[in-house]
Amino acid sequence: MPHLRPPVLLGIGTALLAAVAIPAALLPGLTASPGEPAAAGAWPVESPPVPPSTTPLPPTASVPSPVPHEPPRREGGAQGAPAGTTPAWHRAAPDPAPVTAAALRASARRCERISKGAYRTDGAGPAHVAVWGAEGAVFWKAPLTVVCDGQVTVRCNDRADPRFANTTAYTQSNGLPLNAEKLPYIVVPSPSGVWDHRDFGIGGGSVAAVVHGDTVRYAVVGDTGPPGTIGEASYATARGLGVPTTPAGGGGGGAVPDVTFIVFQDAKVSPPEDRAATVRLGEKLARKFLLENGDRGRAGARRVP
Repeated sequence: MPHLRPPVLLGIGTALLAAVAIPAALLPGLTASPGEPAAAGAWPVESPPVPPSTTPLPPTASVPSPVPHEPPRREGGAQGAPAGTTPAWHRAAPDPAPVTAAALRASARRCERISKGAYRTDGAGPAHVAVWGAEGAVFWKAPLTVVCDGQVTVRCNDRADPRFANTTAYTQSNGLPLNAEKLPYIVVPSPSGVWDHRDFGIGGGSVAAVVHGDTVRYAVVGDTGPPGTIGEASYATARGLGVPTTPAGGGGGGAVPDVTFIVFQDAKVSPPEDRAATVRLGEKLARKFLLENGDRGRAGARRVP
């Protein structure tokens, strides 16, 4: 066997290496760049591993728990409501409408006569006004006579009213007489055999509703008058009703007709000069009066033939 020379061996080795190292260009299907799809039948090439990120992930947003006993909310506010509207269960209840004069008069039609006789108005004419009882209140219908008794003021004094008296049966919290010019109050007859207001839980500071036309004003019992007279009220009461304010003794001549006085039992304001408290309690008692004496109530009132 002839000896191969080193150059010949070197050439054979180079040829074998060239046969094994096939250029990628000749077999494009055998390789693919990372991220590129391999050709059909090609061996899959794994991408190099991605190192973990060192940036912290944002915290997971918390989901609020549903409110107990509340319907699920939809976009736009209430279920099925247009966007921007307030859900029904969040809407405040509307303020109740004021008690009307017509409703009070209607509820005072059927009742029980509680006076044993009748009263005059302004001390003149025949006695024809009786006191009636209903559930939670007593009332009478009489002409209103303006009085100015109490503190001396610009409009209430002995010049404006020759019958003026600088005292009232009930006083303010400071011991002074009531102010007829500023405080709406009514006068009840002094106790007698005809009727005694004390037997019905009525006295100084008792709340009353005074009704004329379409107007309702709340006042307190502020004075007692002659035992045979009914229908008197203060200067401020008349002004609140929008009727003439000239006192009966001041030349005004005549009382205001068709006024209903409703006095609530066992309900007093203290001090009696607290107007805001009088109005609040008056509205509350008037609603109760309508409920108990209206067409749906009348628990104990009896119809008088």
